[in-house]
Amino acid sequence: MNVLAIVGSPRKGKATDILVDKAIEGIRSLDPDCDIKKIHITDHNIQYCRNCLICRDSKTDGPLAKCSIRDDMDVIQDYVLHSDVLIFGTPVHSGHVTAPMATFLERISWTHAKPTGHFMTIKGLPVPRSDKRRKACIIVVSGVVPPLFKRFCNDATPFIKDVISWSINAKTVVTLYAGNIEQRGVGYYFDQAFTLGKNLIS
Repeated sequence: MNVLAIVGSPRKGKATDILVDKAIEGIRSLDPDCDIKKIHITDHNIQYCRNCLICRDSKTDGPLAKCSIRDDMDVIQDYVLHSDVLIFGTPVHSGHVTAPMATFLERISWTHAKPTGHFMTIKGLPVPRSDKRRKACIIVVSGVVPPLFKRFCNDATPFIKDVISWSINAKTVVTLYAGNIEQRGVGYYFDQAFTLGKNLIS
């Protein structure tokens, strides 16, 4: 099993990074031989999407359309292609994913999707280029807002969930909103993150 963990926080060793590691520990507790790659987005040269639409309009029959940009996504896209399970971790910035995570998600959108979907009279909606089914979990961290009020500040979870569904054919099976970290401390969520990892592959 190939696991890809993607961390959208610009701060290493802090709450989001730590909780992703706890989820990985949960996975390893059930499958110690799995292949796990962890990527900190801010460690890589990932340029903004240029909206050139070359990927969207590609006629390839393969699972990945080529992007016009040459950067570290060339390698990371390969990791995504070979993944069976994905972990997405991001703090919420203004209620949304971080800018690095948004950039990453934009870059996987039309490279992994094709515009052949439709809804009622709307044509050209994205559907995955690949039939490979993947599973995913999402970890979202807020320094101040507790879980009781997450609906007011967590646009990140549904956004990630939607993008990875129609692009990389990934079903989100478990999520964790770790709120009020500044008061509760990250350790408050260790068990939940560990269990999330276990539930992701069980």
